[in-house]
Amino acid sequence: MKFASVSSTVSPLVPGARHRSWAWVVLALTLGAGTVWAQENPAPRPEAQWGIGLGADVHQRPYRGVDNEAQAIPLLYYENDWLRLIGPSLELKLPSAGPVALRLKARYSRNGYEASDARYLQGMDERKDAVWLGGEAVWRTSVVNLSAELLSDASGYSDGLQFKLQADRHWGFGRFHLTPRLAAIQLDRAYVDYYYGVKASEARNDRPRYEGASTLNLELGLRLDYGLRPAQNLFLDLRGSRLGDTITDSPLVERASPAGLVLGYLYRF
Repeated sequence: MKFASVSSTVSPLVPGARHRSWAWVVLALTLGAGTVWAQENPAPRPEAQWGIGLGADVHQRPYRGVDNEAQAIPLLYYENDWLRLIGPSLELKLPSAGPVALRLKARYSRNGYEASDARYLQGMDERKDAVWLGGEAVWRTSVVNLSAELLSDASGYSDGLQFKLQADRHWGFGRFHLTPRLAAIQLDRAYVDYYYGVKASEARNDRPRYEGASTLNLELGLRLDYGLRPAQNLFLDLRGSRLGDTITDSPLVERASPAGLVLGYLYRF
């Protein structure tokens, strides 16, 4: 059992092929806006909250011949007025710009594979997991929450960039809470080519050379929370994706719509 921390060809949402500088532009603009707002609106003194828990992540991977994975997930949660840590994501909360919350983000993403993961992948070079850095803006309204997130591969493996637009809505029914979400995720050429491309040195008769291009994934999710006690929470997160055409056209891919779920328990101190 593995252990890990928890989470069609179209005109690209972010134009061009190499965009590592775009992420730093967004970070600079986000940080600048937050600094100006902080000078006019001092933040309250932070109060910390801790939490620990355990979960299980069961999910499909799109690669040909790779079995479904089940992973035990140790959960660590920490949050105050400036910082939020949950699973593989770390957020630095900047002062809000009016109704828009601004955050700097770091996230560890397990997108890679090894040649030993499937017989079909034998002869492929390893594709490594990565740490992603960037920024997010969240606008919460009485009808829906909207967010925009731009992340760049800080590990330097893919030199890729991903841009996500998401809409979600929360409902509470006593101890039950329901949060559906819909997201569109733009992946640039460097990302798709690294994780789904086939280099000339990796090609063979049943695995032709393939060069990836930018694409758009769609994701639909639903989170269910149940409060056992004020400090204890059970949650179930269901998710399904529709991969873009330049991913599904790759000879490495056999699932166009991978799905998964996370089931867990969290205790807050």
